[in-house]
Amino acid sequence: MSLLSVSRNPLKGLKPVRIQFVWNHAIRLSSGTFGTDNMDAGEEFRQLELKPTRTREKFQRKKAPVHMIMPRDYKRANKIDPDNVDWKSIWPGPRTFDPNAIPIPVRQGRLKPKQRAFGKTANLELMKIPTFFHLTPPAIKAHCEELKKFCTPFPSELDTKEKCEKHFPLTVITNDYLHAAPTIRDPLARIVTIKLKLKDIPLDEHARDKLMRIIKDRYDEKTDTLTIVTDRCPLRKQNYDYAQYLLTAIFYESWTVEEWEASKTEADMEHYVWNRNTSSKALASILNWTPDKLGKSIFHDPLPEDKLKPEHHAYGKAVKNIVEGETEEGWSQYKKAAVQVLLRQ
Repeated sequence: MSLLSVSRNPLKGLKPVRIQFVWNHAIRLSSGTFGTDNMDAGEEFRQLELKPTRTREKFQRKKAPVHMIMPRDYKRANKIDPDNVDWKSIWPGPRTFDPNAIPIPVRQGRLKPKQRAFGKTANLELMKIPTFFHLTPPAIKAHCEELKKFCTPFPSELDTKEKCEKHFPLTVITNDYLHAAPTIRDPLARIVTIKLKLKDIPLDEHARDKLMRIIKDRYDEKTDTLTIVTDRCPLRKQNYDYAQYLLTAIFYESWTVEEWEASKTEADMEHYVWNRNTSSKALASILNWTPDKLGKSIFHDPLPEDKLKPEHHAYGKAVKNIVEGETEEGWSQYKKAAVQVLLRQ
């Protein structure tokens, strides 16, 4: 090959180079001016937006008109005259609130301040609470008039409280509650309280002492009243039956005498009993003393109840007061009672 020979394709072996022009920059340079003489007085520099924001018009959906479907008798309330209507025929019993049967404006609900509460139509707040429109005074009076034929008059002989307590010594106390709530049941309504005076229960000295130990703090000494409160059962009838059972069990248990009770001595007594102590036997020895027993120490058995006189009871009470606590007044009563016993022998 000759050195003077030229290849037909002189660009063979060269890599093509792609030259990219920044057209935006070129256009900006061609359209703009670098001088400030040609800039208008009111024109400002253009802002460079690195992340342009797109503004889009919000689509507002038109609200469809609300058409409330009213019941057929929605105009019934406007035709009711509150002053001349027989209300118990409109609202005879308990039921859910009905705005078409109430001729007065009723509102219920909590809104923002300075806003009126919801009306009575389609108001859930009025529908979910119990109503007592059936317990109006005229309705209650009409019910009482109908029930009078089934009632008997109160006995006219029981005109005093003492006579009532004599013929009906047992008092039963229960409570009924009426309140606005989803349920008419109240847990406190099941509690039953019975009261009975201890003097109305036939008890001797032993039975009374044992009964006092069983009931403990359920006895009020000032009013002589035994109080039993039962609240363990879920129903009032069950608590009443349980109270009757407790009263019966207490009564029969107090009359029960165990074998070991007969062998109790004076030192085993929980409290002082004059008829079972030495003082009573000493009084019986003085009352039964004769001259032939001079110089002999003989203690007789206590005197029976039918032979005890008022001065003997006063002497026993004075001795008991001294044993329970010595006081000047107690010693003076003991001296006076002892003199009365000796002088009237």
